[in-house]
Amino acid sequence: MENTPQGTDQQLEYAGFWVRVLASIIDTFLFGLLLLPLIALTLGDAQWSSVEGEGMHMSTMSFETLQVPGGWNIVINYILPAIVVMLFWVYKSATPGKLILKLAIVDAKTGEKPSVTQWIVRYLGYYLSAMVLMLGFVWVGLDRRKQGWHDKIAGTVVISNKGKEPVRFNN
Repeated sequence: MENTPQGTDQQLEYAGFWVRVLASIIDTFLFGLLLLPLIALTLGDAQWSSVEGEGMHMSTMSFETLQVPGGWNIVINYILPAIVVMLFWVYKSATPGKLILKLAIVDAKTGEKPSVTQWIVRYLGYYLSAMVLMLGFVWVGLDRRKQGWHDKIAGTVVISNKGKEPVRFNN
């Protein structure tokens, strides 16, 4: 679906709210798999706590102490995710969750791959979408073209390639 022009024979539609939520959940899980080892490396043993009692010993990850120190916090929580997302967008027009669900981000006017400027504006637009009670993301469910605020300001839409085979009868 990369570089998908409008005039193709594919069955494309705007990707709705719930499929995009699912893509986000998949991305969060996959990014967590990527980031947790980095957090563990920066904290060492500080994030693990032990529970002992009546012949039992258990180690668990303590989210209360899971605060990445100093500059690493900015790198791991903001810079690294931004780089990973931007690389996926530039090379695949989608994050891993969107790829799994056969979604792609395209220019709202042409249906082509967005420019690097559009990608940057879209990413920064995520912060605006999140600022007011996540209303910018909820907007996807309300908008005719299923655009969140970040899509609107970047001039992008998320499309779904259903890839459904048309019904054919043997006559």
